[in-house]
Amino acid sequence: MSRLVQMTEADHKIVSDAVAAAEAQSAGEIVTIVTPRSDTYRDVALAWSAFVAFLALCALEIMPGFYLSLVEHLLGLWAFEWSPRAVLGLALTVATLKFGGTYLLMRFTPLGLWLTPRQVRNARVRERALTCFRVGAESRTSGRTGVLIYLSLAEHRAEIIADAAIASKVSPETWGHAMKAMLDPLRQGRMAEGMAAAVAEVGKVLSEHFPRDANDVNELPDRLIEV
Repeated sequence: MSRLVQMTEADHKIVSDAVAAAEAQSAGEIVTIVTPRSDTYRDVALAWSAFVAFLALCALEIMPGFYLSLVEHLLGLWAFEWSPRAVLGLALTVATLKFGGTYLLMRFTPLGLWLTPRQVRNARVRERALTCFRVGAESRTSGRTGVLIYLSLAEHRAEIIADAAIASKVSPETWGHAMKAMLDPLRQGRMAEGMAAAVAEVGKVLSEHFPRDANDVNELPDRLIEV
């Protein structure tokens, strides 16, 4: 999954049909959500920017003669007398440029996500998935049998979260089969097929623990949601 993939109407139909088929065999309700990324990581960008600006000031303090001579050469200054105010002004300018440049790189290029620690990325995806679950699935069914399959593309991470009735009978490790089924199609850029495979595996678990009865009604939409 090396790049973000645009979902088409055909992709939506593949996932929706898979959800309908899985729910036809169980009393569970499956919600599928895909998002380009789970967080802006603005705080991480600010932290890196402050760190780079600090490093620039340290370099200026360690080798002031080299950097002052470099500035004189770049600006074409002749026998310039560096007053304390001029040195402080140069330090402020360098720190500001380093901070601003790093922030822009972190916020608007892939470098930002690459420099974000994996633990932070995973935690943010989980947090966003939980928020979506609380809004779209938790306690939204009469039997509390909702399941969210959440895919965050930029972070290359998915989460499966189940409502209380399911969580009381199914351990989180059980969803590993659904995650594995999703992985290979996603690596090939076939997002819809990956989501459909995960839905099918979740459906098998639900049909085992929560078989569909004659009075079961569809309480949540089957469609794929993009946020």
